[in-house]
Amino acid sequence: MNTEPIKLEAPVKDYIWGGRRLIEEFNKKTDAEKAAESWELSTHPAGESTVITGDHAGMKLSEYIAAEGNECLGTNAEQFDFFPLLIKLIDAKDNLSIQVHPDDEYALRVEGEYGKTEMWYIADCDEGAYLYYGLNREVTKEEFAERIKNNTLLEILNKVYIKKGDVFFIPSGTIHAICAGTLICEVQQNSNTTYRVYDYDRRDAAGNARELHIDKAIDVSRLTPSPKQAERRGSVLASCKYFTVEEVICEKTLETELDTGSFRSLIVLDGIGTLTAGGKTIELAKGDSIFIPAQKGRAVLKGRLHGILSRV
Repeated sequence: MNTEPIKLEAPVKDYIWGGRRLIEEFNKKTDAEKAAESWELSTHPAGESTVITGDHAGMKLSEYIAAEGNECLGTNAEQFDFFPLLIKLIDAKDNLSIQVHPDDEYALRVEGEYGKTEMWYIADCDEGAYLYYGLNREVTKEEFAERIKNNTLLEILNKVYIKKGDVFFIPSGTIHAICAGTLICEVQQNSNTTYRVYDYDRRDAAGNARELHIDKAIDVSRLTPSPKQAERRGSVLASCKYFTVEEVICEKTLETELDTGSFRSLIVLDGIGTLTAGGKTIELAKGDSIFIPAQKGRAVLKGRLHGILSRV
């Protein structure tokens, strides 16, 4: 197995609520005018990362994994039927829909893919920015359905004002929405199943409203008050059965231990420098996405860098 780290190019999504920061600040490539999301680590058929360095340059990430073997993913990934993670950068110039994601049991039965538990790291936000994170009180299914019908759902949502560096852990079943003026690094299960509950009556270029998924949302939503905002434990931002996520701050040199339990994903949110692992050194810059195969040894960062390091 080749243990060298590889750099990935992300597919870009131009959803109607997106802005241009991913293009102008993070060097994301797209012919579209907007870049709402870049899928930094993805084998999902709706948008797959491409290897752009090393012997496998030009391959999709899934092709790279097939060529190198599952050993590159590590032993922790053996518990999952599919590649376990999907990591995104999200630039919300406008509000996203109010939405919810199912758990594994429901999603596998109804949609044929995993559910979605996720984590948000607020990489940047406008002054006064906020998001919706669960409910502010317990409601019945009947009240929930009625509020969706009469457009008063926002009254029972937990509105949270945010600042750069905040972290939110969002278990499946939690009603939520990223709102305008927010830049997020999202680490989630490998799923694209989203049930929209409310979308501000927005219309696309053809005048059509986006599809809502109200019955499914009612099926899967937790109707009790929201969980507490995530609390950091040192550099660890979130840890659950699906992923562990750390914040990486390198001011000159920083070493981190690698292991055969899991690959590592590094998303560079700011700065420049280098990464050395598996006998290979690669250059790093803002917006880079790096996949480090599972292996014994160390990864050494040099330079001034701020990033998000994820594993399973």
